[in-house]
Amino acid sequence: MFDSYLTGALTGLGLIVAIGAQNAYVLRQGIHRQHVGVVVAICALSDALLIVLGVAGVGALIADHPTALTVTKWLGAGYLVWFAIKSFRAALHPQGLELGGPVKRSGVIATTLALTYLNPHVYLDTVLMLGNIANQHGLDGRWWFAAGAVTASLVWFSALGFGARAVAPWVARPSVWRVLDVIIGFTMLLVATLLVLS
Repeated sequence: MFDSYLTGALTGLGLIVAIGAQNAYVLRQGIHRQHVGVVVAICALSDALLIVLGVAGVGALIADHPTALTVTKWLGAGYLVWFAIKSFRAALHPQGLELGGPVKRSGVIATTLALTYLNPHVYLDTVLMLGNIANQHGLDGRWWFAAGAVTASLVWFSALGFGARAVAPWVARPSVWRVLDVIIGFTMLLVATLLVLS
């Protein structure tokens, strides 16, 4: 059982750690110290939900309906392009780290949900891939595998969101935010392009 748990944790980390729109947003919110707990909770709970659905067999159902993934792909790509433009505009007028700035929780929640659920790769990684790998561990082992993947997700998003505070003093300068916003913008465009081409 522990082997399945460890395999799930390592496989989950391998898929989650890749630089993407969701991770970039979690890092940004962590640096700004704005609604970090909400962002981390949404990301980790969403991953847990999708992993459990994949292990329960929903992945096979989604594979039989590729139109749903296609629609999500285009919606997600459009959203990522909009987010990239927003980041590039912020880079034109950079500001230093603003702790406690006026950011509405509802906007943060909406953005986090969009970056999570409008990204087809999240379904491919969690529901299809992790679900299929988990189901190779047998009836009992698959749930231990799922538990490992869920743990990895929780640890990763917590470390990314709350660990970002450690670099907060360094990013107090506007010039650093200009670079970060440009990197985030290009990351969003790259992910959008990969979505469209996939």
